[in-house]
Amino acid sequence: MDAIVSVTNDWGIGLAGQLLVRNRADMRRFVDLTMGGTVLMGRKTLESFPGGPLKGRRNVVLTRDESYAPEGVDVVHSASEALEAVSGDEHVWLIGGESVYRLFLPQCERVYVTKNDVTLPADAWFPNLDEDERWRVCATEPGGVTKAGVPFSFVTYEQAVTACPTALP
Repeated sequence: MDAIVSVTNDWGIGLAGQLLVRNRADMRRFVDLTMGGTVLMGRKTLESFPGGPLKGRRNVVLTRDESYAPEGVDVVHSASEALEAVSGDEHVWLIGGESVYRLFLPQCERVYVTKNDVTLPADAWFPNLDEDERWRVCATEPGGVTKAGVPFSFVTYEQAVTACPTALP
């Protein structure tokens, strides 16, 4: 399993259920990397998508709500059920939100981070991988600047026990 996330300087990821930075290059990268795979997320993340479940991917949603059953989604109700549900899938992407990232981050081999060079109000954060000895930077790629003038880069982290990939999946 790998995670993919867009963060600000303080590792903020969202406010009131929305991303903090609008970044077309980040969105293209997200689609390119996750297409054809499985995306694992929480209920609030799914509900933040304007078009519903992500097309071209298997959508697995973790929620405590036993009655939650949106169309086009595989719903699970525990971490163990989620891991069992995705165990045979070729590529699983952890896509949020905060509590789901924190729950499954130890199972991830890599984290693909879009680092937006800005600090904005947030109510959800990703764990700061720069301060966690279990993670190290594997690759850094220049990104560019968003329409709003926010510089960004793409940084790949890996668990310290895994080897850096030679190419993106």
